Amino acid sequence: MSEERLRRVRERIRSFPDFPVPGVLFRDISPLLKDPAAFGTLIDLLEDHLRASFPRIDFIAGLDSRGFLIGPPLAQRLGIGFILIRKKGKLPGPTESVSYTLEYGKAELEIQSDAVEPGQKVVIVDDLLATGGTMCAACELVKKLKAEVLECLVIIELKLLKGSEKLRSIPFYSLLQYD
Repeated sequence: MSEERLRRVRERIRSFPDFPVPGVLFRDISPLLKDPAAFGTLIDLLEDHLRASFPRIDFIAGLDSRGFLIGPPLAQRLGIGFILIRKKGKLPGPTESVSYTLEYGKAELEIQSDAVEPGQKVVIVDDLLATGGTMCAACELVKKLKAEVLECLVIIELKLLKGSEKLRSIPFYSLLQYD
């Protein structure tokens, strides 16, 4: 991975102190999305990583909602499909769901029951990993459908919150890390 390309992406992440609550330093990807060259570089870096890491991937699964921004262009580059993992009540047809605990309560994620077939290989993407609860729930959903989670992939990892430790035996990759 070229340090210059990584720097181009990192420069487009901005920080907002005390958002959404006092004491939180929010990492915002909006400037990255506004800059087509930097966003293209992001997708290049993620594509390079996945091509080097896995000989076969069947689907990219994106987490509601920022995973929907990264997943489709990445899937298109890889010539594979994209599937949605959404908040409860947002997907039509039969679904599988899982409840999980957040820092501030409970939430539920869903996937369409026919999104993947048993044995298919899936990479789950999102913009950021904090405490890991949402990503763990997404992994559980994919496994419920008897598919294999190859890796959880994010742009930003907040290391101090130790979310990657919750993923246990599931491979995890973050492009940028912050304390």
